[in-house]
Amino acid sequence: MATEFDPRIGDWYQTSETGEQFEIVAVDPDDQTVEIQYFDGTVEELDMDAWRELPIVPGEPPEDWSGSLDIEREDYGVDLEFSRHDDWTNPLDTLD
Repeated sequence: MATEFDPRIGDWYQTSETGEQFEIVAVDPDDQTVEIQYFDGTVEELDMDAWRELPIVPGEPPEDWSGSLDIEREDYGVDLEFSRHDDWTNPLDTLD
């Protein structure tokens, strides 16, 4: 199945066979190449013929942006646990 999609930087796709997500990160019209970056950070350069033969469908950017980063969930630097509104305290309550 040949793709009819023209590569545009920032567009996300996924392979229809494995479901791997990737983003177009560079297009070189002079060299007729397309660079794609998979969710895990791997970058691959394809010539236009190889691009046209990819079995892909348009995709959405992943919600979890950490795929290409070499960090663990604990290292995000933010508290990912949701707190309830009832647990919030008003700093003005401590003033006299």
